[in-house]
Amino acid sequence: MSERLDLLTTREQHAYRLLVRMSGATAADLAEQDGLSAPEAAQVLESLHRKGLATGGPTFHALPADVALGDALLREQQALESARRMVASLSEEYRSNTRRRSAEHLVEIVVGAQPLRDRLREMQDSAEKEILWFCRANPIAMQGPENTEENSALERGVRYRAIYERELLEKPGELDSIVEAMGLGEQSRTLPALPVRLAIADHRLAICPLVPDAARGVGPPTAALIRPSELLDALVALFESYWDRATPLVPDGGTEEPDRLLLSLFVSGMPDKSIATQLGVSRRTVQRRLDRLMDIAGVDTRPGLAFQAARRGWL
Repeated sequence: MSERLDLLTTREQHAYRLLVRMSGATAADLAEQDGLSAPEAAQVLESLHRKGLATGGPTFHALPADVALGDALLREQQALESARRMVASLSEEYRSNTRRRSAEHLVEIVVGAQPLRDRLREMQDSAEKEILWFCRANPIAMQGPENTEENSALERGVRYRAIYERELLEKPGELDSIVEAMGLGEQSRTLPALPVRLAIADHRLAICPLVPDAARGVGPPTAALIRPSELLDALVALFESYWDRATPLVPDGGTEEPDRLLLSLFVSGMPDKSIATQLGVSRRTVQRRLDRLMDIAGVDTRPGLAFQAARRGWL
């Protein structure tokens, strides 16, 4: 029963259907019904018998086709799946070795704000597990509120970890956009400064602008798309090292803990005036709320408040 179903000839398929309807037939019966010679009918019936679709003669009876050919079809499916895995493995090996041999497969250069924006969006749309961001002030391709792809990715379960330069938090609308993203699940932190702009998807692709800020305006923005390599591993390690020392940004949790965002901005080193502007309150209100937090922490200095916030896990 190693024959496949598609190896049944047209004559064999027709004879099997006749055999089913006749509820048993000899070679002579089949010859009469199918217009065959007796030797031809006998040959077809013997072939059906060998393939497990009919009992032996002289009177042949049809057997269930699914029983006769089910094992063969299962083996065929298993063989196809095995072949598919082999092709996938060989293709990945080819791509990996090609990338190692050719720098063009490791690093691709993208020129222009719109192409760079398109690649950032494609990267997020195709991400499956995690996006890592270094978000510097004065983005060159996409402002935070414009990044609608992040919301879609967060909603389908992609993890986002983003580190923002402190200056960026002071830009109009940026903090609101970050708080919205945190509400959807983004993990956000901040540092006074970041070394580069960087986006990494699933540890498989990084996008890193190449032109320093000092040279901006001289030509179109240029970025490198970096695929799996030691260079990509180094960029992931760079992100993790900065993530470990960055200050968490924590959204307010409601009436019971209304000052977590304020505390995040304070610990990050943002001035009272900037905190007030971002939170839409007066500078005096910021100072009063910080004084209340100092009373709760049992300290009388702001450095003491920052220490207690870390010690007590408030952020």
